[in-house]
Amino acid sequence: MARLADYFVLVAFGPHPRGSGEGQGQILQRFPEKDWEDNPFPQGIELFCQPSGWQLCPERNPPTFFVAVLTDINSERHYCACLTFWEPVEPTQEGPCAQDGAERDEEADEGGPGALPAPTPGPPGQLFAPKTLVLVSRLDHVENSLGLIYTIHVEGLNVGLENVVGNLLTCVIPLAGGSQRTISLGAGDRQVIQTPLSDSLPISRCSVALLFRQLGITNVLSLFCAALTEHKVLFLSRSYQRLSDACRGLLALLFPLRYSFTYVPILPAQLLEVLSTPTPFIIGVNAAFQAEAQELLDVIVADLDGGTVTVPECVHIPPLPEPLQSQTHSILSMVLDPELELADLAFPPPTTSISSLKMQDKELRAVFLRLFAQLLQGYRWCLHTVRVHPEPVIRFHKAAFLGQRGLVEDDFLMKVLEGMAFAGFVSERGVPYRPTDLFDELVAHEVVRMRADENHPQRVLRHVKELAEQLYKNENPYPAVAMHKVQRPGEASHLRRAPRPFPRLDEGMVQWIVDQAAAKMQGAPPAVKAEKRTTVPSGPPMTAIVERSGGLHGNSARRLEVVRNCISYVFEGKMLEAKKLLPAVLRALKGRAARRCLAQELRLHAQQSRAVLDHQQFDFVVRMMNCCLQDCTSLDEHGIAAALLPLVTAFCRKLSPGVTQFAYSCVQEHVVWSTPQFWEAMFYGDVQTHIRALYLEAAEDRDPFSAGEAPVQDERSALDVASEQRRLWPTLSREKQQELVQKEESTVFSQAIHYANRMSYLLLPLDSSKSRLLRERPGLGELESASNSLVTNSMAGSVAESYDTESGFEDAETCDVAGAVVRFINRFVDKVCTESGVTSDHLKGLHVMVPDIVQMHIETLEAVHRESKRLPPIQKPKLLRPRLLPGEECVLDGLRVYLLPDGREEGAGGPGGGPALLPAEGAVFLTTYRVIFTGMPTDPLVGEQVVVRSFPVAALTKEKRISVQTPVDQQLLQDGLQLRSCTFQLLKMAFDEEVGSDSAELFRKQLHKLRYPPDIRGTFALTLGSAHTPGRPPRATKDKGPSFRTLSRNLVKNAKKTIGRQYVTRKKYNPPSWEHRGQPPPEDQEDEISVSEELEPSTLTPSSALKPSDRMTMSSLVERACCRDYQRLGLGTLSSSLSRAKSEPFRISPVNRMYAICRSYPGLLIVPQSVQDNALQRVSRCYRQNRFPVVCWRSGRSKAVLLRSGGLHGKGVVGLFKAQNAPSPGQSQADSSSLEQEKYLQAVVSSMPRYADASGRNTLSGFSSAHMGSHAPSPRARVTTLSNPMAASASRRTAPRGKWGSVRASGRSGGLSTDVGSRLAGVGPPQANGAPADPGFLRPQRAALYIIGDKAQLKGVRPDPLQQWELVPIEVFEARQVKASFKKLLKACVPGCPATEPGPASFLRSLEDSEWLIQIHKLLQVSVLVVELLDSGSSVLVSLEDGWDITTQVVSLVQLLSDPFYRTLEGFRLLVEKEWLSFGHRFSHRGAHTLAGQSSGFTPVFLQFLDCVHQIHLQFPMEFEFSPFYLKFLGYHHVSRRFRTFLLDSDYERIELGLLYEEKGDRRAPQACRSVWEYVERLSKRTPVFYNYMYAPEDAEVLRPYSNVSNLKVWDFYTEETLAEGPPYDWELAQGPPEPPEEERPDGGAPQSRRRVVWPCYDSRPRAQPDAISRLLEEMQRLETELGRPPERWKDAWDRVKAAQRLEGRPDGRGTPGSLLVSSVPHHRRSLGVYLQEGPVGSTLSLSLDSDQSSGSSVSSSRQAARRSTSTLYSQFQTAESENRSYEGTLYKKGAFMKPWKARWFVLDKTKHQLRYYDHRADTECKGVIDLAEVEAVAPGTPAMGAPKTVDEKAFFDVKTTRRVYNFCAQDVPSAQQWVDQIQSCLSDA
Repeated sequence: MARLADYFVLVAFGPHPRGSGEGQGQILQRFPEKDWEDNPFPQGIELFCQPSGWQLCPERNPPTFFVAVLTDINSERHYCACLTFWEPVEPTQEGPCAQDGAERDEEADEGGPGALPAPTPGPPGQLFAPKTLVLVSRLDHVENSLGLIYTIHVEGLNVGLENVVGNLLTCVIPLAGGSQRTISLGAGDRQVIQTPLSDSLPISRCSVALLFRQLGITNVLSLFCAALTEHKVLFLSRSYQRLSDACRGLLALLFPLRYSFTYVPILPAQLLEVLSTPTPFIIGVNAAFQAEAQELLDVIVADLDGGTVTVPECVHIPPLPEPLQSQTHSILSMVLDPELELADLAFPPPTTSISSLKMQDKELRAVFLRLFAQLLQGYRWCLHTVRVHPEPVIRFHKAAFLGQRGLVEDDFLMKVLEGMAFAGFVSERGVPYRPTDLFDELVAHEVVRMRADENHPQRVLRHVKELAEQLYKNENPYPAVAMHKVQRPGEASHLRRAPRPFPRLDEGMVQWIVDQAAAKMQGAPPAVKAEKRTTVPSGPPMTAIVERSGGLHGNSARRLEVVRNCISYVFEGKMLEAKKLLPAVLRALKGRAARRCLAQELRLHAQQSRAVLDHQQFDFVVRMMNCCLQDCTSLDEHGIAAALLPLVTAFCRKLSPGVTQFAYSCVQEHVVWSTPQFWEAMFYGDVQTHIRALYLEAAEDRDPFSAGEAPVQDERSALDVASEQRRLWPTLSREKQQELVQKEESTVFSQAIHYANRMSYLLLPLDSSKSRLLRERPGLGELESASNSLVTNSMAGSVAESYDTESGFEDAETCDVAGAVVRFINRFVDKVCTESGVTSDHLKGLHVMVPDIVQMHIETLEAVHRESKRLPPIQKPKLLRPRLLPGEECVLDGLRVYLLPDGREEGAGGPGGGPALLPAEGAVFLTTYRVIFTGMPTDPLVGEQVVVRSFPVAALTKEKRISVQTPVDQQLLQDGLQLRSCTFQLLKMAFDEEVGSDSAELFRKQLHKLRYPPDIRGTFALTLGSAHTPGRPPRATKDKGPSFRTLSRNLVKNAKKTIGRQYVTRKKYNPPSWEHRGQPPPEDQEDEISVSEELEPSTLTPSSALKPSDRMTMSSLVERACCRDYQRLGLGTLSSSLSRAKSEPFRISPVNRMYAICRSYPGLLIVPQSVQDNALQRVSRCYRQNRFPVVCWRSGRSKAVLLRSGGLHGKGVVGLFKAQNAPSPGQSQADSSSLEQEKYLQAVVSSMPRYADASGRNTLSGFSSAHMGSHAPSPRARVTTLSNPMAASASRRTAPRGKWGSVRASGRSGGLSTDVGSRLAGVGPPQANGAPADPGFLRPQRAALYIIGDKAQLKGVRPDPLQQWELVPIEVFEARQVKASFKKLLKACVPGCPATEPGPASFLRSLEDSEWLIQIHKLLQVSVLVVELLDSGSSVLVSLEDGWDITTQVVSLVQLLSDPFYRTLEGFRLLVEKEWLSFGHRFSHRGAHTLAGQSSGFTPVFLQFLDCVHQIHLQFPMEFEFSPFYLKFLGYHHVSRRFRTFLLDSDYERIELGLLYEEKGDRRAPQACRSVWEYVERLSKRTPVFYNYMYAPEDAEVLRPYSNVSNLKVWDFYTEETLAEGPPYDWELAQGPPEPPEEERPDGGAPQSRRRVVWPCYDSRPRAQPDAISRLLEEMQRLETELGRPPERWKDAWDRVKAAQRLEGRPDGRGTPGSLLVSSVPHHRRSLGVYLQEGPVGSTLSLSLDSDQSSGSSVSSSRQAARRSTSTLYSQFQTAESENRSYEGTLYKKGAFMKPWKARWFVLDKTKHQLRYYDHRADTECKGVIDLAEVEAVAPGTPAMGAPKTVDEKAFFDVKTTRRVYNFCAQDVPSAQQWVDQIQSCLSDA
C-alpha cells in the first residue's frame, strides 16, 4: 500500500536575494511539516516547479500542469505534479520574509479587492506572479487532485481546503494488483483510481505512441539503441508535459531492462551544467535552451517539436543485429501505418480500423517486448548460481551466451551485456524463485512461436496485438470505469479577477487529520498482499541456434567421425593410421562441433583411466588440443577451453621415475589462459556444479560439459534446485540455515583453492628461468604493464590500478614470472571471493596460500623441464639430398627447415585445387651455385611428393630474418629466414629447433660470401672446373707459345699503355672504377711476352703495316659476333679498310682495337667511310663515356642505318645547335670538337645513298618514282612509306613488310603534332591500339637523320630547317626507376605473406603499382617509332643515358622488329652478343655480381628487354624460330652466373680476364659448357625445347607490335613454379627428356596404368603433357630405338616432314586443304597461330608448317588473300564473279603522304554496304574497303599536290568517314557526279 500523495507544497514567487531581475521560488507552506520516516521531503522542489525560472508576467496566463521527476539517493523516483497559476503582484512586495508575505495575503483576503493599496488605480502596469501547487507522490497518477484544489479556490466553492489536503495526504491505495478504488477528498468529488495488475510492467499511457508520432521509426530506434548502449540522450521541446511523456515513453521501451543512469525528464535552467556530466543520461530541456545543447559534443539530441534526432560525428550507435533490425522496422511500420500494406491494392478493403492512441501505444511496446525476448532468449541457461543461501548470488556467462547466439562480433549485444542495465536485469531477474511477469512468460514459452512466425508478417502482427492486449489490460484492468466526478474551473476562469489570492491553510488542522488517519492505520492489520512467487521458467535451451560458420566447416557427421576415429587410433596405439588422419582432423577442428566432439571423446578416454600416455600419443593429443585452442578467442565463447581445462591436467606422460609431464605444460601459449573473465566464468560454472550437487541427494553427477550450458538431463538444472531451496528456506530452522550457509561458503572456498592451482598450471611456463617469456605471454605481460587490452569488462581498469598501487610498478627486468602469476591469481581470488561471499578469514588464508602454490609448482616444473630436454628427439624424416650439376659443390650441408607458404596460393592448395604442398619439412642446402630446399609436405595426405625449390645464389636480392610459427608446433616461434631472388623464387624458412642460432648465422654468412664474392673470379662460372682456388690466376707456363690468354694479356697491356699515354693531359673520360671489376693480373706477369713499347700515337690511324701481335688481335676480333653480322648486313669487311673501295658508304674501323678510345665499345666499329680514324678521337669527347655514334644495323631495303651512342655531354650537339649561326672568332677546343661532331653527323647523313645523291638536299627523289603508274603488284610497288596517317590504316595492313599484332582493324589516326617526344610521353593523340603516333608528320619534309635523345638533355634546342638531322626529345626512365619497379613487381608476383584479400584483385593492384608494364609499354613505343622511321628511309641515332641500358634495349628491339634474321636462334644470339655483350651493357654492375656492386642493387635491364621480346612473341607467335622457353632460359641464366657469357661489363674486361677467346682455345679437356650459347646449341641437338614449331616467317617482315598496357600480358616466367624439381632451366637437373613411359617409371607405380595426375604448381606441365608435335617426335624416337636403329635427330625428322609437306602442296593449283600454307593466313589471325579454313573439301583445321615457297598461283593469290581487311573476312574465299557489284569504275585515289595519286578499280557493293577497291579490273584481291556505315559525308573536293593534271577540278570529291578523309578524282565531271550520287543513294537506303 502507498499514500496517494506524500507532500503537498505551495510555492510562490519571491525576489532574488541579490536583487537581480529574476525571482526565485519560495516554499510558502508544506504539509505535513514533519518528514515521513519512510520518505524524506525532496530537496529543490522550488527549482523544478518553474524549470525556466521564476519570472513576473505582464498578463495573466492560463494555468499550466506538468509532472517533473526527482530521483532520491536510493534511486527512488518521486513524481512532482505541478499546477501553476498567476496572481497579481502587490507593488509594495519588496522582499520581506515569506511569513510576512503570507500574512499580507491574508489581510488582503479579508479586505477584499478594495483593500489592495495600489497607487495606480487601473491594471495597465499590473504584473502577475506565478504560484505553484505541488503534489509529491511515488505514484504516477495524481493530476485530478490538484485540479480539484485549484477549482475550489477559483470557483470559491464552500469546501475547506484543509480537509481536501488532509484527505489527500492520508488516502492510501495499493501499489498494484489491479484493484479499483473510489475515493473522495471531501469536496463532493468522486475519483476512481485503478492500480496496474503488475507493478513490474511500466505504465506508459500514450507516451510511446506520441514519441513515435513526433520522431518517426528510425529516430526512435536509434534513440532506443543509444539508451541501451549507454549514450547520452537529450530531448528538446517547448512543452514540459511532452518532455516528461517522451522520457517516460523511452523508458517504457527499455523494459525489461531498467535505466539506471541519470534520468531527469525536465531539467531546470539553473542546472544546465548537469549536461556536461561524463556519465550517460536521459534528460529533457526546454527548447529555449537549444543553443547550450549544441555545444555538447557527445550528446544525441532529439528535437520533439522538429522531429529530428542529431547524432554527433564522434558518437557511433551500434544498430540492432540483423535480421532483428529490419524485422523490427517493418513490424513497427505495420503498427503505425496499417494502410501501407494496402496502398497498392487495386480494390482496397473498406477503411481499416486504426487502433486508438492508447492501444497503439501498447502495440508499439509489444513490438519491443518481443524484440527483447528474441535478443535474450535462452539467457537463463547462461546463468551461474554461485550461492543460494542466505541470498541468491547469480552470475551471467556472457561469452557462452554470445557464442551460442553466434553474435560474438556483434557490437550492439556486446555493449548491452556489458552495460549497467543488464547487470541490474541479471540481479533482479536471475533470481530463481520470485514473482513472474509477462516478459518471463514470453522469453520462456513464446520463443518457438516467434521463430516460426519470423517470415509471416500477419502472424507477427497478431502476436503483437495479443501482447498489446495484455499490456493494456495491465494498465486498465476494469474496462467499465465507474464515474469520475471531479469539479473543474469554468471556462477562462483565470481571466476573471480572482476574488482573492490563494489562502494560507491552517497547518494545525491538516496535521490533526493526518494524525487521526495514522492512528487508525496502526490499529488496523497491515493489508499485505501476498506476492505469488514461483519458479521462473527457463524456456528452451539455446542449442537450436545453428552453427554460424557456414558451409565450409559445416557440422557434418563425416568430420566428427574422422575426429572420433583419429582419437581412437591414438589411444589404441595405431599411430600410422592416426598420422594419416591427423591433417584431416586438424582441418575439421576449425569447426565448432568438431572441437566439442574432440573434448567429449578425450573426456571419455580420461574417465576410462587412460590418461597416462606414451610419447607419441602425448604429442598427438597435445597437437589436437593446441589446434582446438588456437581458434579460441580470449572469451572462449564456445566453451572449448572450458571443456579442455579439466583434460589438460589429466593427460600426462612419464618422463622418468617420479617425473610426470602433464599436457598443460604444452598448451600454454593461448590468449584464453591469461584472460580473467575466462577464469571467472569457469570458476562460477564449477561452483554452480558443486552447489547443485550439494543439494541433490544423489551426488553422483557428471561435470557439465560446457561452462556455458547446464547439462540437459532428466535431472533438474541448478536454477531449479536453487528455486526449490529458496522456497523451503523460510521453513527451515535457524541452525539448519546456518549449516547450509556454511556448507556453501566452504564449497566456494575449496573451489577457489582448486582454481589457484589450475591457474598456476596454465600460467607458469615450463622453463620459468626465462623471465622474457613473461612479456611474450599475451595477457600476463599486458596486465603487468597495466594495460587492459584483453580485459574487456568494467573491472579491468580497477584491477590494473589496484595492482599498481599495491606494488609500485616494477621494472620488466626485475619482475619475475612467479611474481606476475601470484599477482594475477590474487586479483582473481579477490574478485570472485568477494562476489560470492567468502569470509574474510578464508580470503586472507587464500592470499597466504597462493605464493606457496606457485612456488611448489615451479619446483615440479624444473624437474619436468630437465627431463623433457633429455627425451630422444622424434624421428625426423631423413634428409633428401638434392641433385647437383657437374662441378657444383655443397658448401653447407642440409640445415633442417620448414618451407612455409609465401602468399602464392598454388603451393598451399589454392585456387588451382591441388594439394597443400606447403608447408614442407626438409632441409636447405647451400652449394657453390644454388640455394636448394628439398623436403616433403608436412601434410601426410599429400603423399610422398618431394618438394624442391631452388634459385641460383647469384640471384638473391633480399634476405631478411623473420620469426615465424613452425607448422608442426604452432605455439613455438622459431627463427627463420626469408630469401627472395630475382628469378622470382622465395624461400620462407623456419629453422627446426635442432638448428642452433650459430648454424643459422653461419648459413647467412656463407650465403652472403657466395652472393657477393670480393672478386668476379670467385663466381661459380669462373671457378667451375678449375682446380685452383679462386682469387689468383695460376702463372702461365712459357713453353706453350703465344696462347690466347697471353695474347689477350698483351692486348690489355697495349691498351693500358695507349690509355696511359693518351689521358695524361685530359681528364675528361673517367673509366669505370676498377674496384667494381676485380684486380688486374698481378705485376709479376707483366713481362712474360716481349712487346715493343714504342707505340706511336699513329697506331690510332689505320696503318698499312699492322704489327704481328696486332694482326693476331685483329683476326680474333674479326671472329667476334659483331663482325659476322656487319658482313651479313653489307656494312663492309675489314680488308676494305686497307684497300677500300670508295663506293662503300661505311667501313669497319679498328680504331678501338686496343680499347683506347672507348673501353666499353667493341674493338671494331662501323663508321662512315669519309671519317678518318684520328677524327673519331675528338668526336668521342662529346659523348658520355666516350660512346660516340656508331652504326649497328642497316636496313637492307631502305638502306637507312641505325646508330647508337651515349648521351651528349653539355657541350656537344646541343651547344652546336644553340650557337650555330654565330661562330665566335677565336674557337675553343670544345667548339672544335663540336664541329668535328657536326662533321661526323654530316658524314653519317651523306653515307646514306639517297641523301648523298641529292647532294644533301632533303628530297625523296628516286624514292617515289617507283610507285608511279604501275598497277602490277611488284615488290617495290607495295612499299608504303609512312604517309598521311589516314592512308596508313589501309596501306599498312596491305604492305607485306609490316604488320600490326592485333585482330582489330581500327584505323590509326595519328595527330599532326611535330614533337614526337611529347607524343611518346603521352602528350599527343595516342593511337587506337598503342601503336606510336604516326611519324609521317615529324616534319613536312623528312629529315635524313633523327636523333632520339633524352628530353632533359635536349632542353632549349631549336631544330633548324636547314639541318639534315632532327632531334626527337623523349622522356625515358632511369635505371633506378627500373630497379624500384622491379622490386615492386617481385613483391607482387612473390608476395612473401598471404594477401589480406585473397583473389586476383590484390595481385593486379600491386602489379599496377609496380609500373613494370608501363615501362615495357614505353620501350615498345619508342622502338616501334624508330622502326617506322627506319622503314621510311630515315636513319636514326639512339642516344640515351650512357648508351648502355635503355639505348641497348631500344636498339636491340628495333633490330628484332625490323630484321627477321634476329628472330632466328642464331640471329638472336648474334643480336645479344653484339648489342649487349660487345657494346658493353654492364651485366656485372647491373646484376650486383661482386661485393663492390652490393650497394647498387639488382637492376634487370636485360630482363626487361627479354620481357619486351616475350610481348612481341605473344603477338607474333609465327615469326620467331625460338620458343618462349628460350627467353625464360636466358632470363634465368643471365643472373645465375652459371655461364661466363653474362659476366663482366665489357669486352675489354673479358679480355683482361682472359675470358673472351678461351672458348675456342681451351678445348683440351671435355669441360662443362662455359658459354650459354654453346649450352643452348648442345641442348637443341637433343631436344626441341628451344624451338618454336609455329615458326613460319613472312619474307622481309617488319613487326609493329601493339604496346598499350592493355595489350601486354604478365610474363609467366614471373609467376610459374614447378615444385617437383625446382626451376626447369638447369636442364640436367630437370630429368632430361620428358617422363619415361609408365612401365619404366622408377617409383614403382602400377605399370598397367598409363595415367598420371598432373598437379598445378608441382609438375612441369609442358613435360607432363608435351604438345602434339613433340609427342610425335618422341614417339618416332622411341619406335626407332625399339627397331634397333640409331634414333634420328629431332631436327632432321622435322625438316623432312616440312619438305614433304611442301611437295605435297605443289602439283595442283588450288586443290587439297593440305596445300593451304601459313602465309595465306590473314596476319591478324596468324598472330594467334591457328587458322580455320572453309574450303571446298569441307572444314579442316590446318596448321601449316612452312612458307618459304613462292611459286604456283595458289600461293601468290593466297598471299594476297592475307592482306584483306577484317570487314571482308566472310567473303574471303569467294571469286570475283560471285560478288555483288552494284556500281563500279575507275577512280583516282590519293595515296599516303608523299605518295602519288593512283588509279584504282572501285566497286560499290550495296549488299555488303561497302566501297572496295582493287589494283585493276581483273584483280580478285581486294586492296582495301571503306565501310559505308562509317561514312559521314560526301563532298566536292579540291585538287591536291600530285593529282592528275588533265582532269577538271570539279571531278574531285572527298569521302569523309569517322576515321579519316579519302580524296578521290574521277576521269571527268559527269562520272564524278555519278559516283557521288551512287554513294549518296547507298547512304540514304541505309
